[in-house]
Amino acid sequence: MTPGEHLELLRIEGHRLAAMPVEALDLPVPTVPGWTLERVVRHTGRVHRWVRAVLAAGPVATLDEPVTVQSLPHGPACLPAYREALEALLADLAGYGADREAPTLVGSGTVRFWMRRQAHEVAVHRVDAADAVHAAGGPAPDPFAPTAAADGVDEWARVMLARVLPAGSVPESLRGRTVHLRGTDTDNAEWLLRFGADGVRVETGQSRADVVVHGRAQELMLTAWRRRPLAALEVSGDVEVARAMLDAARI
Repeated sequence: MTPGEHLELLRIEGHRLAAMPVEALDLPVPTVPGWTLERVVRHTGRVHRWVRAVLAAGPVATLDEPVTVQSLPHGPACLPAYREALEALLADLAGYGADREAPTLVGSGTVRFWMRRQAHEVAVHRVDAADAVHAAGGPAPDPFAPTAAADGVDEWARVMLARVLPAGSVPESLRGRTVHLRGTDTDNAEWLLRFGADGVRVETGQSRADVVVHGRAQELMLTAWRRRPLAALEVSGDVEVARAMLDAARI
């Protein structure tokens, strides 16, 4: 996806989150124990404000430097406050431009990283909120576009998974094992994950693996983020390897 497509995804998913019904704020999120819809909104808005503060600190700043971020208000006021935080973030990201240098979760990078990260952050949390409404008898969550979901899987594998499983931290149950992920509803949605003592290596395309996990890209993405069970996907091969990967990938 291009930076412009990430910004549009962030806008769409953010507006969906901001439009959650005020009377649903107290509903529990079934896939995130202890969370309510209100907590999803307040958390996501606070992340937006944190990213804005990180970018405002300048390209030479680091994420180790303390950043003071105001929390969103409790109750119904959190929804308009969230929309305000979203619009401010969108304006900042567009104003800086994708190629401006910026600190990221994986070292020095560009604003492009945050366009992508925030788009998928909001997409997952929008589903959290919609799941809460659905569990209470409301409509099922609106789907992601397959290309957006596939991009979310790619980010999870190459950035987030690699970040939580660096060299020396891959559990013994995964070392030397391989997982093939395949999205069935869009092109170029295949990843081979190789786990070893040196961390995780991600390759594109088909290859023999200990386990193959395939399904719609949206289900792959939500399962990777522990919002859907592995049983929502088709698994062939050693299912325990897939379970070990998801257990290790607690982000």
